[in-house]
Amino acid sequence: MSRETSQSTVSRARATELVPQADPARRLNRFRPAIDVAVRRVLDSGYLLLGPEIAAFEAEFARYLGARHAVAVSSGTSALSIALAALGIGAGDEVIVPALTAPATANAVCRAGAIPIFADVDPVTRTLDPGAVEAAIGPRTTAIVPVHLHGIPAAMAAILDIAGRRGVPVIEDCAQAHGASIDGRMLGTMGHAAAFSFYPTKNLGAAGDAGAIVTSDPAVAERARRMRSHGLDDHGVATMVGETGRMDELQAAILRALLPHLDEANAERRALAACYCHELSDLQIGLPPWHDGAAYHQFAVLVEQRDEVQARMAERGVLTGIHYARALHQHPAFAQDGRTLPVAEHLCARLLSLPIQPEVATGRIAQVVACLKASLGG
Repeated sequence: MSRETSQSTVSRARATELVPQADPARRLNRFRPAIDVAVRRVLDSGYLLLGPEIAAFEAEFARYLGARHAVAVSSGTSALSIALAALGIGAGDEVIVPALTAPATANAVCRAGAIPIFADVDPVTRTLDPGAVEAAIGPRTTAIVPVHLHGIPAAMAAILDIAGRRGVPVIEDCAQAHGASIDGRMLGTMGHAAAFSFYPTKNLGAAGDAGAIVTSDPAVAERARRMRSHGLDDHGVATMVGETGRMDELQAAILRALLPHLDEANAERRALAACYCHELSDLQIGLPPWHDGAAYHQFAVLVEQRDEVQARMAERGVLTGIHYARALHQHPAFAQDGRTLPVAEHLCARLLSLPIQPEVATGRIAQVVACLKASLGG
């Protein structure tokens, strides 16, 4: 077989290979040598919970973001519920949440004992609409939770202005925004506190569930540290109600191995997003907004007959994601008086997430774009 024939055969095989929407195992394997060292370090140390890896990761993650404190916890949901409770938010309080986000955001509010009040989102950024926040604020509003959906920054200046005038804290949901920024300032450092998830598919993902609370308020950090471990003080006395919300040493060690590569990974995602924007600019579909500081955790396009398009793309070998088929107020667990939030509902019926994880999408954009174009045409 000639060299040219061999290369052609390889190219055809690669073109027909199934493209997953995401595959966190590929990212872990990419950095496997450093992860193996980290795991061995934990197993050799004898510490499994609240040991040196946790302390080191908390310091390194806080330093990376430019915050004073990071508190490692068991999941992003725990991070948000503990952050709310550490700020004194509880039974009977109302917390404004965007209608377009994962149910975990509303679950965290409910776990804190508060009531989620859903507000509509901006049709372009797909994040919390400041005008809708103004309309949703009531006498029992005690917090606002903007979600940086898909790694695209929410309108923080406007939201912080509204919150400041009303005297309520802002807790950023940064579950999809690791390393994202606005004018050079990291998301997660703008509100009173922030919640991060390190679920395996995240830009900074562990090998299981993990999360962190970030704040520059030492009192909030101290309360969060106690709440993650049954409310116990250093003497084993329960001084407040808490939970089993600790991150384990293995996850902290893995995250420490991956954190130095986060900026590089985000730059790769922005390059892939830019390529998608260029290649898809001639189609009558909705593209996510371009933002120089976005982390592009997902690249979701807005298409009609979304479910049919997804099925056609799968038949052609490209898998996509429907992350939020319903807005939060459309879930039975959170339904509120049959209200409608038209922008969120419109987006939920049409958003389709294309592959954007660098280990999956690099070298595959042309294939994904061609598949999408063919699938849009039926």
